[in-house]
Amino acid sequence: YLARYGIVTVTNLREFQILEQGPGGKPIPREAFSLAEDEKAFWSQVVARPRATANDVGGPFIEFIQRACLHAAPLVNPKDLAWFLASYARDALARVERGKDLPALESVRLALEQALGMRFVDEKGEHFFRSTLVQTIFYGVFSAWVLWHRGKQAGNERFDWRNAAWTLHVPFIRALYEELAKPSRLGPLGLVEVLEWAASVLNRVDREEFFARFQDEYAVQYFYEPFLEAYDPELRKELGVWYTPPEIVQYQVARVDTVLREELDLPDGLADPNVIVLDPCCGTAAYLVETLKRIATTLREKGGDALVASDLKQAAMDRVFGFEILPAPFVVSHLQLGLMLQNVGAPLSHEREERVGVYLTNALTGWEPPREPKQRVVSPWLELEKESDAAAHVKQKAKILVVLGNPPYNAFAGVSPEEEQGLVEPYKVNLNKPTDQGGWGIKKFNLDDLYVRFFRLAERRIAEMSGKGVVSFISNFSYLGDPSFVVMRQRFLSEFDTLWFDCMNGDSRETGKLTPEGLPARPTINPPDAGPGSLPFGGRGWP
Repeated sequence: YLARYGIVTVTNLREFQILEQGPGGKPIPREAFSLAEDEKAFWSQVVARPRATANDVGGPFIEFIQRACLHAAPLVNPKDLAWFLASYARDALARVERGKDLPALESVRLALEQALGMRFVDEKGEHFFRSTLVQTIFYGVFSAWVLWHRGKQAGNERFDWRNAAWTLHVPFIRALYEELAKPSRLGPLGLVEVLEWAASVLNRVDREEFFARFQDEYAVQYFYEPFLEAYDPELRKELGVWYTPPEIVQYQVARVDTVLREELDLPDGLADPNVIVLDPCCGTAAYLVETLKRIATTLREKGGDALVASDLKQAAMDRVFGFEILPAPFVVSHLQLGLMLQNVGAPLSHEREERVGVYLTNALTGWEPPREPKQRVVSPWLELEKESDAAAHVKQKAKILVVLGNPPYNAFAGVSPEEEQGLVEPYKVNLNKPTDQGGWGIKKFNLDDLYVRFFRLAERRIAEMSGKGVVSFISNFSYLGDPSFVVMRQRFLSEFDTLWFDCMNGDSRETGKLTPEGLPARPTINPPDAGPGSLPFGGRGWP
């Protein structure tokens, strides 16, 4: 079989090994899968407990068989590559989850907790931490591979994941990857061989064909959602990481641009060099990319073709900002924006350590200077400290005029700090107080969803701190009618001059809705044939 087909999977029913024909016909071991450590365990734990075995290892085993069957298949489709990487990442996560005590990762945990102003507590917080680390490793490898390809001429060179840090140019991303990819960390976790398998898949890709399909400006961003959906769908749901259709992103950015021109008397809209923009939950940078595209369009219309690239680069570095709390999409956003600037002829200078204004930070904290002296981050995490300081500078010093994006919906247990929880206190004023005492008489209320905190953040930033500006969010629309949100609605009416609402027909709890022509109303968000993902409720955006 090996001589005839060049690849074969061999097994003794307990262990499975993919062999590939090498030079001179010599078999080269590739992936492997084991159902039990030894023969005794195989009979006593696997064969004797078939249902338990199916529950424990059925999923990973089936994926191994799928990978074995596809091992020699050509790889040209980005979606197929996303599945392979997610499959290997799941294998890696299972290995990390099996490690009860991981002292090798303790310094990483402490540094991230300090930088993000949160703690990873209880079982959910622990899963969040470990899943995040695995995502970061695999997206670091993927991003390094993309950048490695961009820097290579046609040839037969092979990508080596061990050299990925040399390709990742943002200091913090490079430092984080170097810390996570140390042999002293990967070895005890059993991740070295999984990364070898992932690199092998990347080296199988027909790069010319793959990147021909990967030229679309949204390709990198939306590569992340199918990856996360396949990798950890429950965490994706809990964190509210959802695909936003490009048409929605384009519409929101266009509306903001129009409001700046017509309501705030800024003829150049987003292209005005004094307009500072923030997406506080930027994910993979969809809104930031669209904002820069809108700026470029305006600059070209004004006849400034020769300076568009330079002005766009300056905007991406100094006034179009994004915050992200998850390292993996943070890595993707830097990759996406860096490639965009490269494509318009204004690449970032790595020698001068230029970077776009996307920072790894908890957007819901740190807007006020700390009352106590800041604790210093110990080496080798100086890059993380610099990242935190840069984010704090934007929060406390930048005159933000626009806040836009698609904030997460769900409250997530295990990572919420006290400062963040206190954000919505102004929306609770007099809610419990009896009506005959001037209150609202609402005994039970629920203001815990994360989108409420982001609304409060935007309101405070624009209405209270800047005194003028525009907010444009996609959100759940519970706040428009639910009694719990009466104070929130009251504040919006008093703090903002104008409110606009665009219903995207996304409430999955309402059925039977019809268009004016009497046809079934398809939701703008999460239609049956949606793209890589969906939003749970669609909602109403308001600038």
